[in-house]
Amino acid sequence: MQANRLLIQGGKIISNGEMLMSDILIEGKMIVRIAPQISVKEDMVVLDAKEKLVTYGLADVHVHFREPGFSYKETIETGSRAAAHGGYTVVCAMPNLNPAPDSLLHLDIEEELIDDGAIIDVRPYATITMERKGRVLTDIETLKPYVVGFSDDGSGVQDDTVMEEAMRRVAAAGGIIAAHCEDNSLLRGGYIHDGAYAREHGHRGICSESEWRQIARDIEIAERTGCHYHVCHISTKESVDLIRRAKHRGVNITCETGPHYLVLTDSDLQEDGRFKMNPPLRSEEDREALIKGIQDGTIDCIATDHAPHTFEEKSKGLEKSAMGIVGLETAFAVVYTCLVKRNIITLERQIDLMCNNPRRIFGLGGKLEEGESADLAIFELTHPYVVDSRGFLSKGHSTPFDGWKVAGKCCQTIYHGRIVWQE
Repeated sequence: MQANRLLIQGGKIISNGEMLMSDILIEGKMIVRIAPQISVKEDMVVLDAKEKLVTYGLADVHVHFREPGFSYKETIETGSRAAAHGGYTVVCAMPNLNPAPDSLLHLDIEEELIDDGAIIDVRPYATITMERKGRVLTDIETLKPYVVGFSDDGSGVQDDTVMEEAMRRVAAAGGIIAAHCEDNSLLRGGYIHDGAYAREHGHRGICSESEWRQIARDIEIAERTGCHYHVCHISTKESVDLIRRAKHRGVNITCETGPHYLVLTDSDLQEDGRFKMNPPLRSEEDREALIKGIQDGTIDCIATDHAPHTFEEKSKGLEKSAMGIVGLETAFAVVYTCLVKRNIITLERQIDLMCNNPRRIFGLGGKLEEGESADLAIFELTHPYVVDSRGFLSKGHSTPFDGWKVAGKCCQTIYHGRIVWQE
């Protein structure tokens, strides 16, 4: 739905730490006025936002939209519709694709699919190495102007020399490396956390060191090279501590975690593929360290790592199911319900973690101000609802939050002045 003049009336916005009631007037693709009360004119389409939160569109720096190569799992169209359903207006798509975006030729294939199918802003990553094989670096300098960052997500770069050269070249180009940190030599065939549940139920565990050991290595390299180093989906207490200490030393480092790591642990596991992701759900001690990290600013972003698979791929139990869950359509409500409503963080902090910080760190632009692009989301905060994955717009339906009672449903999402989702 495109209206030339759209008035969002009576919504609550967060401004300078205060919750204010405000109207927002959109003309074309732009926010033209924000004021306590704006007069309604005949040519306006009015959205009633009374008692609802109006925020700038959420931003997710870690999603998997599966095109090109794996459209049976997700497409740019279905992924971007799922994002809009969750209140997101910009997402960054990881390069686990076929062909992987390791050259301008391969990137063009993905960009054409984005142009044809996306209903919000989808920004691609390029790979760090050719075909994500961890050996030969991509043409970083040529790719840099066209991508949001460089990542071999799904695979940690195992070779120290390759990672150091990548960081030197990315730093010189003014880019970001977003690293999936995983030391393959420490995996030992594991597929859930190496904790109490794994031992009690006879599963092979993934040790925490497989994550934090590579983060420690990369921090040393980032410190030497000056590269902006962003750590993907951290899950362990050691990772939080390493990043906190690196930040205190002035290392150019940022990081993200996922909603599931903040509210679930390995004690919540069931013999069901919807509880299997990489990294895995960790211990209560790890979860508490992550909470402290989002409270004190060590953790900069909450990203979903939205990773859709088919029903068949996720229906083989913990051992055999594919790793990954969907998250775009539940993230805001889960964080709001489990962290904001329980006074663990403020709503302002949630918006920083899910909107302002990712936009600032990755140069995505946009904020809730006059003269900015009209990319907005409206959330109902007071009336709980039950998560039902059958209503997801993503092709993937595997979520540990199915059946949860939450608050924070997205009612409308507006991208460039156009309503792209409406409850």
